Amino acid sequence: MKIIPAIDIINGKCVRLTQGDYTTQKVYNENPVEVARQFEGAGIQYLHLVDLDGAKSGTITNYKVLEAIAQQTRLKIDFGGGIKSDDDIQTAFNCGASQVTAGSIAVKNPELVWQWLQTYGNDKILLGADCHNRKIAINGWQQQSETDVFDFIQAYKQKGITTVICTDISKDGMLQGPSVALYKELIAATGIHLIASGGIASLKDVAILKQIGCAGAIIGKALYEGNITLKELSKLC
Repeated sequence: MKIIPAIDIINGKCVRLTQGDYTTQKVYNENPVEVARQFEGAGIQYLHLVDLDGAKSGTITNYKVLEAIAQQTRLKIDFGGGIKSDDDIQTAFNCGASQVTAGSIAVKNPELVWQWLQTYGNDKILLGADCHNRKIAINGWQQQSETDVFDFIQAYKQKGITTVICTDISKDGMLQGPSVALYKELIAATGIHLIASGGIASLKDVAILKQIGCAGAIIGKALYEGNITLKELSKLC
């Protein structure tokens, strides 16, 4: 199972939100590159980088942060937030993203995402399935669609998607454990490679996600609040 720390960016700074609420933002470091270097120094290979300004505004915004991290570390970066057009996805890859996460755009314009799958390959395009009460949320989680998360993932699997990042928004930033039951159901129903995100509070949570068959675990607030240390995490890599 891949261990994937997260860096969320607002105004070029490393922040965390609670349940996607922008009014709850807490700045943990004003230099995301420094944070990324710390991850790399601990032996971590992967990074989940989210442009929260881009997710909210609908256009990629913090691409300079992506570029700086890609140039100054060897981390394999999956990048999401505000990728809505061919220009956006080209910017992300040109700035050093190894993979791009298609979230809101996968709900609003599936034909474009299918085109990206053909152009870049399913090893480069991840599906972002962020949900609340099993309904997909979009636009930086500011809106909830009527799309069922199971149907959403199944439809994209049929189009060639192999890996999904799934966040249960009700768990995100709460440090109360991940949505294990949901993930077990999704893996059983779809057979997708599922990367779990949201709610991880301890190494025990990470072990449970591995046990149920998750392909990866994204860890954010637990790291920044010290519930899990980089030293502890490095032993899992």
